[in-house]
Amino acid sequence: MEAIAGFDEYLGTKGLVFTGTVIGGAALIVMEVLDRVTQDVDCLDPKLPEEIKQASVDFARERTDDLALKENWLNNGPASLKLDLPGGWKKKIVRIYDGKNLTLYTLGRLDLLRSKLFAYCDRQQDLEDCEALRPTAAELRTCLPWLVERDANAMWPDHVKTSLRRLAEKLGYELEPE
Repeated sequence: MEAIAGFDEYLGTKGLVFTGTVIGGAALIVMEVLDRVTQDVDCLDPKLPEEIKQASVDFARERTDDLALKENWLNNGPASLKLDLPGGWKKKIVRIYDGKNLTLYTLGRLDLLRSKLFAYCDRQQDLEDCEALRPTAAELRTCLPWLVERDANAMWPDHVKTSLRRLAEKLGYELEPE
């Protein structure tokens, strides 16, 4: 949050304004779902304008505090996810940060959950983030068909079901996806 607030102020010193939709750990931190440090801010939409990209690089270089940022800390890494999200996702975004020069949105709950569950199933690294979102059994069952469609590997559907069962177990309930 400190970096987000600092970047908001920094944009003002450069006469810049930016509004974007972010996902991943940074979105969960801004929403106070997580209390940890993240390496980057994944901007799903829009494509970062060159002046915003450059401002983020300059901001990272000029910081003198203990929160060192990577040069590409603000990035469009997950932009391809826009093609996979269910239609109408833009109508469900929610505002999570409203600064003077920086406004951030994130996906609606189910779409944000889908994005985190996919990352968990794909990389097996986002289990704690998924736990922090505390999805219900009904939400996991709702996300299951979308998740299964994300990979053509014949073993993917069983892998997804096993991953969701593991998450449900961590959350204290059993899940028997269809």
